[in-house]
Amino acid sequence: MNQPLAERMRPVSLDDYVGQKQLVGEGCVLRKMIDSGHVSSFILWGPPGVGKTTLAKVISKQLAIPFFTLSAVNSGVKDVRDVIDKVKSSSFFNNVRPVLFIDEIHRFSKSQQDSLLAAVENGTVTLIGATTENPSFEVIRPLLSRCQVYVLKSLEESDLIALMHRALTEDVELKRKNIEIKETDALLRFSGGDARKLLNILELMIEADDAEKIVITNEKVIDRLQENPAAYDKGGELHYDIISAFIKSIRGSDPDGAIYWLARMVAGGEDPKFIARRLVISASEDIGLANPNALLLANACFDAINKIGWPEGRIVLAETTVYLATSPKSNSAYMAIENALAEVNQSGNLPVPLHLRNAPTQLMKKLDYGKDYKYAHAYEGNYVEQEYLPAEIKGKKFWTAQNNAQEMKIQEHLKKLKGEK
Repeated sequence: MNQPLAERMRPVSLDDYVGQKQLVGEGCVLRKMIDSGHVSSFILWGPPGVGKTTLAKVISKQLAIPFFTLSAVNSGVKDVRDVIDKVKSSSFFNNVRPVLFIDEIHRFSKSQQDSLLAAVENGTVTLIGATTENPSFEVIRPLLSRCQVYVLKSLEESDLIALMHRALTEDVELKRKNIEIKETDALLRFSGGDARKLLNILELMIEADDAEKIVITNEKVIDRLQENPAAYDKGGELHYDIISAFIKSIRGSDPDGAIYWLARMVAGGEDPKFIARRLVISASEDIGLANPNALLLANACFDAINKIGWPEGRIVLAETTVYLATSPKSNSAYMAIENALAEVNQSGNLPVPLHLRNAPTQLMKKLDYGKDYKYAHAYEGNYVEQEYLPAEIKGKKFWTAQNNAQEMKIQEHLKKLKGEK
């Protein structure tokens, strides 16, 4: 049986590797590591289909390093120990340190990760992990401290178009067919920056057309995927589409939509902690100050899920989902930090005003650190007018109240303090 197109097109060298120029471009961190011939342990974090597994294999092949692989989905502590024992009992040319690649490392339990630690610490293996989840949440601190984390991005439109061209001109199966990609908008939209998904859709379109000349248009792609929306989802990427629909339903104040997508995830055996984390994020990003209790409930939900798991955890998730979906919405806190970060990126590291600086030593006091600082609690109403921003951006506003009862109340309180009309 023929391999899927996505597997046939998997690059075997950096020259064929598409995207991630920020890591593997000339002079970039992973390129320099490969060129040096010495690879240290690292974790690749990014969405599906952006080349994590491929990059690990390319590095191993390019440097001629022995390559061992485990999938966290179906490997236990015994499997980890067996691989490490196999490495220890083998002799490698020039005493080269082999690579142990662990796919979906975020699914490894603490005990599984603990079983890796000594082998990474003493240099038995070079660990390369791949994860779609934030390693800060899922990888134990001792292991994380021994690995660099590199972030892979969704592929750009130009990357995807280049990949399609390569598939049509280099793949042994597609070269034999007369194929014209007349329009690319739908292909690119449905792939969502995921190379594997793009190639799956392309293969689906070609297999479904037995014409002498296959012409791919936006209309054909949309019609085909509407008939069978999961047909191209061979790697389980629908998981990300469903969590997207779930969060957007909460954001859109639709409890029925949110509960439906929650049920889809529960029925599909989704990790409850994955759902709970997204609820915590939604409570901050989409509800925020319009209902501060949303974050408290979402955090309590996360704690409860860690204590009870499935199946009762579905009730806790449902309660939190409905509460968040029916809460008033505000993204003012999200916009405030985005605005402030934009200012930091533009203006750089502006000096802290002297009156706001800490002065733990006599020398610092002589340099006027902390001089003229006004202690708010020493004034009526626990407020005194004072500048808290660097002089270069004095008076700049980052947070703006939105039109909901809670933030209107906050705004009125600030106006009263500051004597604004």
